[in-house]
Amino acid sequence: MSSGQSSSAVLLVALREFRAQVRTKSFVVGNIITLVIIVGGLVAFSLFRGDGEPEPTVVAVAPGLSVEAEAVEASGEALGVLVEARDAASVEEARAWVDGEDAGVALLGRSDTVLDAYSVEPLDPPMAAVLESAASALAFDAALQAQGVDPEAFAADAASGVEVEVADPPDSDATQQTIIAGVVLYLLTGLVFGFGMYVAMGVVEEKSSRVVEILLSTIKPLQLLWGKVLGIGAAGLLQVLTYAAVGLVVASLTGLLTISGSEVAMFASLVVWALLGYLFFALLYAAAGSLVSRQEEVQSVQAPVIMVMFACLGASVMNLTNPGGTLAVVTAWLPPFSAFAMPIRVATGEASMIEIAGSLVLMVAACAAISVLAARIYSNSVLRMGARIPWREALRR
Repeated sequence: MSSGQSSSAVLLVALREFRAQVRTKSFVVGNIITLVIIVGGLVAFSLFRGDGEPEPTVVAVAPGLSVEAEAVEASGEALGVLVEARDAASVEEARAWVDGEDAGVALLGRSDTVLDAYSVEPLDPPMAAVLESAASALAFDAALQAQGVDPEAFAADAASGVEVEVADPPDSDATQQTIIAGVVLYLLTGLVFGFGMYVAMGVVEEKSSRVVEILLSTIKPLQLLWGKVLGIGAAGLLQVLTYAAVGLVVASLTGLLTISGSEVAMFASLVVWALLGYLFFALLYAAAGSLVSRQEEVQSVQAPVIMVMFACLGASVMNLTNPGGTLAVVTAWLPPFSAFAMPIRVATGEASMIEIAGSLVLMVAACAAISVLAARIYSNSVLRMGARIPWREALRR
């Protein structure tokens, strides 16, 4: 069979598997429900999360205290305490605002260097510090004026500050980059755990119903293997990319994220790692499925594959918290861990071009090696009915 005929056979099987997946009622209904949950959850979160800033403490200001009110607001700004001064029509109204919890404290007057304030309960330390600072500033200005010194000119002459050069300034996009890396990990996890299992179940179903015997009378085992992996993978990729795209668009529209064109391009490039991770494990799933003849045995035979996947996922969770750590650097070079580690390092800007290229070559080579291994196991086992076939025996035949 020529290479063109071989490719056509793989494509036909892939289309068959893809259509079988996307045309099922459970696939359509399940995706609609999931998308509704994603959109509803993001919209609800955006509505109830608030603006993320604390409410300012309202200071009710009695008439004739505009200078004092300006001093209080300036002190609050200097100390990092949100303060909003509001003019009241009278001292009684200022007190009433505090009693009615429309204000936190009332500024009633000033006696020499002392500010007269009113509060239902003792002031919290930040607000007390603001009033004390304002009183000190007013007393200082009054002392300067008594000596014939202009307070504003004195403040300008005595202005000082500290200029600090920061070697490692915080990255304002770090949070969004981490979120994108998390989305890619979700995509990869959904592909591997969900649709990898479908590959194994599909192999067992064809084997138990003896449909595989009919299929293998016209095409080679390797063509059937690759067609099944690619077809089911395409359905899985369509599903998880839809989830991710809808989630990112809704998050952007609701203000939860600010997605730029460069971030979209980076996300698209990271999908390559998700595909390689899926291929690696899906081929192993197919090989595992060929070892048994009943659906009840699928879970036990794929235990080694699941253990490796959980190890990769566990390492990736730790890498999210420290993408520049030793674990992240090592796993980025080690297939199949690299399929989970590299998206994190790329998204957070930790990976160099040499590391990306080298890791990609190693992961492609690992997928090729697993393809040869899985094809050997699949070819030796898929036509054998009866008891479960050990991995070692399937490799020896």
